[in-house]
Amino acid sequence: MRTIILVFLLCFAYSFGQTKFRVEGNVKSIQNIDLVETNMAIVSKNKKTEVITDSLGSFSLQFEPGSIKILINHFGFIEKELSFELKKDTTLNIVLKNGDANLKEVNVTNSKKNFITTLSGGKLLFNTKALSSMPTLLGNTDILKLLQLTPGVQNSGDANGYIYVRGSDPGHNSILYGGEVPIYGMSHLLGFFPFYNSDHIPDVEFDKSSTNAKYGGRLSSTLSLITNNKVPKQFSIQGNLGLLASQATFSVPITQKTGFYFSTRRTYIDEVVTPFLNSGSDNNDVNDMKYGFSDSNLTFITNISKNHQFKFDTFISNDKFNINDSNLALTTTLKWGNFSVSPILISKLSAKATMSNSFYYTKYTNFLNLRQSNLEAEVSSFVRDFGFKNSINFIVNGIPIELGLQYANHRLKPQNIQIKDISSVNGFMQNGVGKTNEYTFFGSIKPKLFENVIAELGLRLDGYNSSFYFQPRVLINYYLDAKSSFYVSFAKQNQFLHLITTSSVGIPTDFWIASFDKIRPQKSVEFSIGSNHKISKNSVFSLGGFYRSMKNLLEYPYGVTQFNEMSTINNDLIIGKGKAYGLEMMLNKTKGKFKGWLSYTWSLSERNFQELNNGDTYFAKYDRRHNLSLVGMYELNLKWNFGITQIFTSGNRFTMPTSWYFINNNPVKEYSGYNNAQMPNYIRTDFSINYFFVKNIKKESAINFSIYNTFNLENPVYVILNVEVNKEFESVVVAPQNKVMYRILPSISWKFKF
Repeated sequence: MRTIILVFLLCFAYSFGQTKFRVEGNVKSIQNIDLVETNMAIVSKNKKTEVITDSLGSFSLQFEPGSIKILINHFGFIEKELSFELKKDTTLNIVLKNGDANLKEVNVTNSKKNFITTLSGGKLLFNTKALSSMPTLLGNTDILKLLQLTPGVQNSGDANGYIYVRGSDPGHNSILYGGEVPIYGMSHLLGFFPFYNSDHIPDVEFDKSSTNAKYGGRLSSTLSLITNNKVPKQFSIQGNLGLLASQATFSVPITQKTGFYFSTRRTYIDEVVTPFLNSGSDNNDVNDMKYGFSDSNLTFITNISKNHQFKFDTFISNDKFNINDSNLALTTTLKWGNFSVSPILISKLSAKATMSNSFYYTKYTNFLNLRQSNLEAEVSSFVRDFGFKNSINFIVNGIPIELGLQYANHRLKPQNIQIKDISSVNGFMQNGVGKTNEYTFFGSIKPKLFENVIAELGLRLDGYNSSFYFQPRVLINYYLDAKSSFYVSFAKQNQFLHLITTSSVGIPTDFWIASFDKIRPQKSVEFSIGSNHKISKNSVFSLGGFYRSMKNLLEYPYGVTQFNEMSTINNDLIIGKGKAYGLEMMLNKTKGKFKGWLSYTWSLSERNFQELNNGDTYFAKYDRRHNLSLVGMYELNLKWNFGITQIFTSGNRFTMPTSWYFINNNPVKEYSGYNNAQMPNYIRTDFSINYFFVKNIKKESAINFSIYNTFNLENPVYVILNVEVNKEFESVVVAPQNKVMYRILPSISWKFKF
């Protein structure tokens, strides 16, 4: 009997010794951002296993019971080591700190944070605080201007707040505030000022291809502005006081589990900038200008329990722009603004499952008033959304899965036009409001296909106007080793709301319309391929290419809003197709006294509309063949740092008459092709200096001095034609004249935190 018992115990011990337990978990930054491509070296029973986290920052492996040692390393973050005894299935939630900074009571520099991180599929993650030494007009990080310095994003020029990504139209990009709420108005003062307070947005994620199935409704990129998601531990105030604008952000703890962040900002540009705008050139078109903006942000956070967090985001912005042209007896008033609110509940269902539920309301309005002599014209529009989103993230057998539902009710007034003669009762009104609903189901799964191959497979199903649209997404990541990775992606997109641009400079009279009978949803298919290589401890080189085809594109060929009774959206808009392709390169250095990146993009963007250019294919107006950008930040010591940006891009395209002739002594223009001319190359150098009086975790005091367009180069916003006809009406002399909006603009501001 004893022998039998002994044999049984030995067999049990042997079987137990052969049992394997699962070690899985997630790696995040202290900002609660999933860290993909994190290197993990795991030692068990003197056997070393290496694994790389997937696109959700997750990992999963099996080991025999015993001592486990894990070394976690992610580029730009402090290395971390864990040791424990494996006795059962174990879930780890690992948090890495930014940079190499020692977070004890010593001075910590912003530059030691990872200011830009390359994620899977070419996605980019920006830390706005770490980019504060870059040259900016207000001493604040402008993420839209930063994006124009990265591969695949075209520089929009001086008088344009849009971004052009991989040959797409400006309305093809999605901006999500708090990662949830669509923002339709994207600029202050034609894009010269950032449209949001960077102190309120610690992190920004940019996906050029929108390969994640939870993102949709646009043909191109997704820009996600991530607000704070942790309750402030202590009261603090940070911001800056400048000659052009001032802002402040308050971090206010109410209890240990509840607090809020509040930011406000306004400008007083009229008193400072106008002299610079009018100096040094006869080509400035800004006379008697008055401009002002203000915006506010609120983020309220409460940890209801250990597993439930409630968050409430609000964003408000208002702009007013007046221009008087005495030569034309013209007075122009522009008003535009955003308003959005979004409550969200995040619930941790288990160690492997998290669910979020959110509602949002967002509205963008703009208004234009023109007065000339006895004529007065008013044009207004708005777009308003009410939406709901539910998503759940969970892990099954080590495979991350996300499922979700979305609903959006859209209400749009594309153009409300009123024309009246002040001296009489004559006039007309054009008005119309559209309503539509959008229903969405999305799902994604991130399986490990092979040892070093991780896939991101997604499907988005949109219901719109009784029709359904399937949008598959595929991203395959191959990790050659800890230093090199490759990816290939495919994304099919549909867009139901469309931005109609009515000018070449992106003024806020641009409006949104919804798809209906004639205007069908826009469609795109994109293929991309790329690689990331860690060429040294401090440097990463990225190389990639893309091809995008687009259908049902919309074009408003008149360049300005049409003010007449016969003008309607149905009559004026034309439908066509397009394609874009290109090569992208980026060299990024994130450590050392000198940091920054070099970016280059070669791209081509074409359009084909049967009603334009005799049906022949032509270059899009924002087709810029070459885009070269250099960003540098140098930290001399704890007191001084410097920043510089250098931009070189090909000029925008526009349509130029190629010949003139006379009919009844009146000159008539003749065109050979659409967008047949090109503006001069765009070249600009910006420079900044920061001097820190105090710089540590709790306090900061610094003077920022920046120069926009340091060398005072003329970069035209648009081109006009000066036409001279001789007395006999026999000849016409046409002289192009470049029109410039901005010249050299210095600024100074005081940045503070206490």
